[in-house]
Amino acid sequence: MRLRVTALAALALLTAACTAQGHSSGGSSEAPEPGTLRVLASSELSDMAPVLERIRMDTGITVKPTYMGTLTAVDLLARGRADGSYDALWLSSNDYLRLRPDAAKKVLSETPVMSSPVAIGVKPDTVRELGWKPESVTWSQVEKAVADGKLTYGMTDPARSNSGFSTLISVASGLSGAQSALTDRDVDKATPQLKAFFKGQKLTSGSSGWLATAYQRRGTVDALLNYESVLKGMKGLTVIRPRDGVVTADYPLSSLTATSQDTRDTVRRLTEALRTPDVQRRITETTLRRPVVASVAPASGLDTSRRRELPFPGSRSVADRLLDSYENKLRRPSRTVYVLDTSGSMDGDRLDRLKTSLTDLTGDFRDREEVTLMPFGSGVKSVHTHVVRPEDPKAGLDGIRKDTKALDASGDTAIYTSLEKAYEHLGADDDTFTSIVLMTDGENTKGASPAEFDGFYRQLPGGPREIPVFPILFGDSDRSELQHIAELTGGRLFDARKGSLDGAFEEIRGYQ
Repeated sequence: MRLRVTALAALALLTAACTAQGHSSGGSSEAPEPGTLRVLASSELSDMAPVLERIRMDTGITVKPTYMGTLTAVDLLARGRADGSYDALWLSSNDYLRLRPDAAKKVLSETPVMSSPVAIGVKPDTVRELGWKPESVTWSQVEKAVADGKLTYGMTDPARSNSGFSTLISVASGLSGAQSALTDRDVDKATPQLKAFFKGQKLTSGSSGWLATAYQRRGTVDALLNYESVLKGMKGLTVIRPRDGVVTADYPLSSLTATSQDTRDTVRRLTEALRTPDVQRRITETTLRRPVVASVAPASGLDTSRRRELPFPGSRSVADRLLDSYENKLRRPSRTVYVLDTSGSMDGDRLDRLKTSLTDLTGDFRDREEVTLMPFGSGVKSVHTHVVRPEDPKAGLDGIRKDTKALDASGDTAIYTSLEKAYEHLGADDDTFTSIVLMTDGENTKGASPAEFDGFYRQLPGGPREIPVFPILFGDSDRSELQHIAELTGGRLFDARKGSLDGAFEEIRGYQ
C-alpha cells in the first residue's frame, strides 16, 4: 500500500505549502511572543484572515498560521515534527487524526468553531438537463449521471485534502448503502460503482482555490465536489447536498499537549472569542460556513433543511484502504512529463539535489502512472517514458531511478523549446490527469523565445491546451518568467528556493 506522505515529504511541505500559496510563516522552535499563537492550520482557513485580524484588535491575540493539507498536517503531528514549533492545531476536521493514536495523543482538547458539509456544485443548465430536484438528489443519481456520460466534475486529492477525503467517504457510503461507519465490506460492495463514478473526474487538485480557478478556466467540467462554503462562494453553481448523507467539517481549534499552561490559556481565549455571537455572525457572513452557536443563524442562502450526517470510517485500516484504492485503482491514472533543467549551471550540488529529490519521489508514484523524464540543456537531451504497471511496479520505478542517476549537466537553457517538445510528446489524452512539471535553475538563454512559446501554446487544439505546466523556482530562475508560464497554461508556481526541492515535487503530486 502506497500512502503518499512520508515523514520527509511532510516536513518539506511545511515550508512548501506556505511559500507556494503566499501565506504566513512556517512553524518555529523559538518561543512565541506573549499573546502570539503559532497555528498549524488547514489550507482553506486562509479566508479567516479578516476575522482573526478583528480578534487581534479586540483581544490582543495574534495568530501566525502555517497552512497545509489536513492529512499532511496530521502526519506531521503524528511524527512529532510539530512539537515545539506550534502552539495550536486548527484543521477542517480531527476525524482522521483520531484514527491515528500517535497523532491523537498530541491533542489535549478541541472545540468546534464552525462547520461546512461536503456538497456538489453543478451548473444550472446541467441540473435542468438531468431533471434533478436539488433537494432530493442522491449519490446513486450522481453516479448514474456520470455513467451515462452526462456529468463530469473536479475534486481535491483525498490523500492530501480533507475536502477530497470527506467527499470520497460520502460517495462510498452513499453508493454502498452503509448504515454506519464504513467497513471493508462496504468498500468492496461500492467498488464497481466507485470505478464508474470516478471516470467522471476530470480535475484534481491539492487545494480548493486552484481547483475553482481551473474549473472556471476550462469551462468544460459540469460540477465541483467540495465543501459547501467553497461552492457557495462561486458564481453560477447550484449547490446540492445529497439526500443520503455527507461528511461535515467542524473546524475544531485544538490545544497541544506539548505546550505550556500559558499557551493553553491563550488558545482557550482565542476559542472563546471565535465562538462569541458577533464573531460567529462575521464568520458565516464572510466565509459562508455555518455557525456552531445556536443563537446565530446561518448566512442567507445556506440550506437549513436537515440532512443525514455520515461518520468517518471506524478504523484507520478502512480509511487507508479506501485511500489506497482511490489512488491506485479508482481514479484516472496520471501522465506527467518532467521537463528538467540539466544545463551547465546545474552541475554539482544542484544536480545532486535534483537526483535525490526525483529518486525519493519514485516511492510516491501510483499504479498505472506514466512518467516521462525530459532533461534539457541547449535542447532536449533525451525522452524516456516509464509506466508503473500494477503487475510489476518495480520495473517502472527502477527505470525512472536509472534514468535519474544518469542525468548530467551541460549546455545552455532552452526552456521554451523544451516545453514545446513536452506538449508535442503528450498530445491529447482525455483518459488521464495530464500535466507538465518544469524545473529550472535559470533564465531562458537558447531556442524559442517567450513570445514564440506563447504563440505555440495558443495554437494548440483544445485538449492539449488544457494541460497545465507546474513550474518550480530553483536556484537563479526568474520568478516572473515562470509565473507567466503557470498563468498562461493554467498551472501553478511552486517555490523551492525558500523551501526544498523535495517539498515542491511532493506538493505538486496533489495536482497530478
